[in-house]
Amino acid sequence: MSPSPGSTGEFTYAASGVDIDAGERAVALMRTAVERTRRPEVVGGLGGFAGLFALDTTRYRRPLIASSTDGVGTKIALARQLDRHDTVGIDLVAMVVDDLVACGAEPLFLQDYVAIGKVVPERVAAIVTGIAAGCEQAGAALVGGETAEHGDLMDADEYDLAATAVGIVEADAVLGPERVRDGDVVVAMASSGFHSNGYSLVRRVVSAAGLDLAATPAGLDRPLGEVLLEPTRVYALDCLALVEQSGVDGVHAFAHITGGGLAGNTARVLPDGLEAVLDRGTWALPAAVSLLEEHGVPREESERAFNCGVGMVAVVAPEAADAAVRLLTGRGVPAWVAGTVGDGDTGARLVGTYR
Repeated sequence: MSPSPGSTGEFTYAASGVDIDAGERAVALMRTAVERTRRPEVVGGLGGFAGLFALDTTRYRRPLIASSTDGVGTKIALARQLDRHDTVGIDLVAMVVDDLVACGAEPLFLQDYVAIGKVVPERVAAIVTGIAAGCEQAGAALVGGETAEHGDLMDADEYDLAATAVGIVEADAVLGPERVRDGDVVVAMASSGFHSNGYSLVRRVVSAAGLDLAATPAGLDRPLGEVLLEPTRVYALDCLALVEQSGVDGVHAFAHITGGGLAGNTARVLPDGLEAVLDRGTWALPAAVSLLEEHGVPREESERAFNCGVGMVAVVAPEAADAAVRLLTGRGVPAWVAGTVGDGDTGARLVGTYR
């Protein structure tokens, strides 16, 4: 017999898959982590209908607002498999703020969106705590977000993440292809791992080869699952420090190395008529990439799907290269001269062999 109109029966939001009380507990658990990201410009606090940010326009001559939106992708499936959810939030932040800084923009604030099958407060808090940690690394405020419980669309432990970050850059300080010149030097910045790209391929190889995520394969210094979950390096503040040191006359462009690999993304910041030649011999191929190649991934595919050890590059004037390497290395980001820019029409290409 069906419940009559007005009776409780099964016609509650919780019975339909949305637990409002659990959502409120999740907010309480994440509050401290979110508040640590606060910048002086933030107006109000967590819980409002919109995030407010007071932009001090007296600081800028001709400010441009920059924005970037991205997600984490199928790396989340690995987090679910290992039941560890406190690192993918850092990945989320890195993917958006490191795109922002590629044009020279300072990240100001970020908002996240978490779609989840069932709100388990501790799991949601772990995810958002990771997002807050990433925001701290980027100097950006986490001014709000949304957790949406989709019990009738997703499995209970399934979730997906997205975020939008907003930044600011002076109009006369925008970096990009227009500034790149013949003779410029390409400075590579080491990645922390696979970052957040190529995980559909990574997971397919791991499954097909029967690799044990809890084991430590030869060449790795810790279990494979830990290596694959290593969060994306957040380069934003390091890149901004480099611009502050060298100015736009010294730093001409940044390329965030994501899907498409090192050559594909470096080519995006080169003008017509110039190409970048990148020497593989200036760095070692990461052991985790070599492991996947041992199990069938062709080198050409590795260099298209993975960052292969380089997560960001700076295209700088030749006289600024040595100082750039010193500054980045001093900030804890391994960096080196990986190539040069010259006449050509190939965009960017890799030469030599990995050391």
